[in-house]
Amino acid sequence: MQGEGLKKLQSGQPISTREQLLLIAQLSWPAILAQISSVVMQYIDTAMVGQLGSNASAAIGVVATTSWLFGDLCIALTIGFNVAVAQALGARQSEKARGIMKLAFLVCMAFSLVMMAIALGITGNLPRWLRADPAIWQDASAYFLVFVLSLPFMQLNNLCGGLLRSAGNMKTPGICMVVMCLLDVVFNAFLIFPGGTLRVLGVTLPGFGLGVLGASMGTALSQVVIAVVLTYILLVRSPELHLRRGEKARFTAAQLKRCLSISAPVMGERTILSTARMVTTAIVAPLGIIATAANSFAITAESLCYMSAFGVQAAASTLVGQSVGAGRKDLTYRLGWLTAALGMGLMVITGTLLYVLAPAMIGMMAVDEAVIELGVRVLRIEAFVEPLFGASIVASGVFQGTGSTLVPMLLNFGTMWGIRVPLSAILAAKWGLVGVWVAMALQLGVCGICFLIRLAGKRWLPKETLQ
Repeated sequence: MQGEGLKKLQSGQPISTREQLLLIAQLSWPAILAQISSVVMQYIDTAMVGQLGSNASAAIGVVATTSWLFGDLCIALTIGFNVAVAQALGARQSEKARGIMKLAFLVCMAFSLVMMAIALGITGNLPRWLRADPAIWQDASAYFLVFVLSLPFMQLNNLCGGLLRSAGNMKTPGICMVVMCLLDVVFNAFLIFPGGTLRVLGVTLPGFGLGVLGASMGTALSQVVIAVVLTYILLVRSPELHLRRGEKARFTAAQLKRCLSISAPVMGERTILSTARMVTTAIVAPLGIIATAANSFAITAESLCYMSAFGVQAAASTLVGQSVGAGRKDLTYRLGWLTAALGMGLMVITGTLLYVLAPAMIGMMAVDEAVIELGVRVLRIEAFVEPLFGASIVASGVFQGTGSTLVPMLLNFGTMWGIRVPLSAILAAKWGLVGVWVAMALQLGVCGICFLIRLAGKRWLPKETLQ
């Protein structure tokens, strides 16, 4: 049982390799489900909007990287608090963990409001700054506006889900993400298309016909519903973290400094990645509507492939964090490698499926044959480096579990700005969108190798766990 495995870890009892693998699997599959569900939600938005034509798809695609930047910064801030809570629970200091949780709510929610205010200030000019075709400026700005207004609820989802995972509860966030995906489908069906367009079981559905704006609203509404549910589960039902009557919010400046010292490099890393993607989007946009739409579809399709690695990353961060808190010298390094191996193995499988199923994956979203053909070409380029991409994703979670987040940021900075961005600019002039994806594949491969070298070196371990 998952609970028994974590109890053994926390109490210092021996855990066999078989039990370690079982524990990793038990923690990973709900997180994988949650990650895949989040991408399916994007896939649904893209597929539904894709029925409206290439312009609508390009409108979402052109602001996607900027949306990721703001969303990633909010997610990254929570990581330091998640690690601190996992380590406190690993050390069986549940009251300390709850104090850190309360601190996390104050800091993270305030930050999300600041991010929302900044994003609102750039909404109107963003498509122009990204060099998008003027024909899609209005839809792109409308989509981004609704996303911006939903940022606090997205932050609440990330925070509550991350804290539950830190306590070893992977199932609840996973189930909630699946429900959010289903809600997104329902909301989209009513908001995107005009009345009379869709029929379900012989019944013609009413609709508001809001198009791109409706897709963004559907996602935002589903975020709101699940944010309320997850907050209730965390603060009322979680055995380790639910609020206790009369228990004061005890936290210190040292705890805040520690959490921010972990989160800050991750935020820097996410900023580096997102801004580089924004620059890449600006490189792609002048290639035309077909290239912009194909790029958007291919990115969405590829994300279905690597979400399995992000699920394992969540398990790795929890297990390594609790191992560090429990002082388990025997487990920290081994769990790091076992989770990385699992992530790479899954990416071999999903990378193969990505290559084989590329036409079907792009065809589900696009109606333009030129967009489908180009999307399949670039997607198949990426399939070959997915295992190394998986290595960097999971290893990053391992490093986060120990609080070692600075070097991963530097590795991503060096490979992203030293390889992907300059090569994209050079190769786009020669090969168009294909050149951009070749540059991306080279960067992901080199980055994955660097992360594996870092993982093998043991310098990421806390000094007291080095043998």
